[in-house]
Amino acid sequence: MIDAENLAKLYRDNLLSDVIPFWQRNAVDWTNGGYFTCLDRKGKVYDTDKFVWLQARQIWMFSMLYNKLEKRQEWLDVALVGAKFLEKHGRDAEGNWYFALNREGKPLVQPYNIFSDCFAAMAFGQLFQATGLGNHGNLGRDTFNNILKRRQNPKGKYAKGVPGTRNLKDFALPMILCNLVLELEHLLDAPLVTDTIQYGINEVMTTFYRPDERVVLEAVNLDGSFSDSFEGRLVNPGHGLEAMWFMMDLAERSGDNELMKKAADITLQLMEYGWDHTHGGIFYFLDVKQKPLQQLEWDQKLWWVHIEALISLAKGYLHTGDERFSQWFSKLHDYTWAHFPDMEFGEWYGYLNRHGEVLLPSKGGKWKGCFHVPRGLYQLWKTMEAIAEKQRQLITQDK
Repeated sequence: MIDAENLAKLYRDNLLSDVIPFWQRNAVDWTNGGYFTCLDRKGKVYDTDKFVWLQARQIWMFSMLYNKLEKRQEWLDVALVGAKFLEKHGRDAEGNWYFALNREGKPLVQPYNIFSDCFAAMAFGQLFQATGLGNHGNLGRDTFNNILKRRQNPKGKYAKGVPGTRNLKDFALPMILCNLVLELEHLLDAPLVTDTIQYGINEVMTTFYRPDERVVLEAVNLDGSFSDSFEGRLVNPGHGLEAMWFMMDLAERSGDNELMKKAADITLQLMEYGWDHTHGGIFYFLDVKQKPLQQLEWDQKLWWVHIEALISLAKGYLHTGDERFSQWFSKLHDYTWAHFPDMEFGEWYGYLNRHGEVLLPSKGGKWKGCFHVPRGLYQLWKTMEAIAEKQRQLITQDK
């Protein structure tokens, strides 16, 4: 059985006494606005480029803490220094969010990546709840609507593929929409929220999930059929596992027991599929037909994969009580806690090799910022509190 009470304390303390202070202390650019995300092991800045999706993620993180934990002005101030920077520099003339800016805010990389937009919408939706300022709410809503317009062709003119030869659709966008729409529900019309949720659930659980192989694919043909190609055979266990806690949240919201059971079952399937039974941890990429991968980093162990999997296992245990979740959770928690947190200088390492050795000692960069670790710690803290409450109720009933 999970020791939920002590785990809740562990996750809370790591979040509030370690991870959040690390980013608050080292990442904020009080001179130019925005945040540094390229931080070495000790938190020293080693590159000043600013990646828009990581800027937005940090705005969201500090806004969420302000909204859900405590109205600390210091947290709101950190969120606002990022928001003002993105409001001024983040978009092109058509309202699309750039991928990267320099330290002063001049664009470096064109807005080819729709996930800059997704996290900008998420950031300003959460920030609006903190400030009540119309410009924050409008930015969140307008960006979300623009994402929906671009949904069928996310990269637009920046796409590299030749049209008509191998047209694929990716798992990541419908997956993130399942979470993003809830983040913006307070800004959207109810029918749009309902339609987006149903679209996301259908895509994740029917189109991309393959029950015969017990995996979630990263890409399929436009009609949902299998593409026997590098892209079509690709499985990212962490993506699928992250999506399952989104599904569980949606199932809890609507009281959909069938969706809850399916999401829980897939979580267990993906853990078994993605687990490295030789060295421990979860593989980054796999090929559904066991063919060679083009991703040279396929066997690395990444921070976000492991903490997202922990969330899904914790929520699976909370909602089902199935001891298989408890067993997998304990196994994954032990691996994660032994390898990722840096007990000397704080925060978590991002990249391990297959054997669990640190590949990069940095704490942030182009892809890792103030998001997966603190969001995951918050989710785990609150889920463990809910599990602990259930455990106390069971003890009371037994008496």
